[in-house]
Amino acid sequence: MSRVANRVRDLRNQQQMSLGQLSRSLGVSRLTLRAIETGVYAPSLNLAVRLARTLNHPVEDLFAI
Repeated sequence: MSRVANRVRDLRNQQQMSLGQLSRSLGVSRLTLRAIETGVYAPSLNLAVRLARTLNHPVEDLFAI
């Protein structure tokens, strides 16, 4: 299984947002968000866009293709 490289954790930390705060604002579990941050789980397009909006960052810069 390949991992999905992303900058979610870095951007979340830069904004001094906890894992719980971000997961609540997105309406997902902390486990789901942790799996995204570690690259174990690739989010749906809808969730990726919500992440980008919440982190105020372009979605194409969050995830490596």
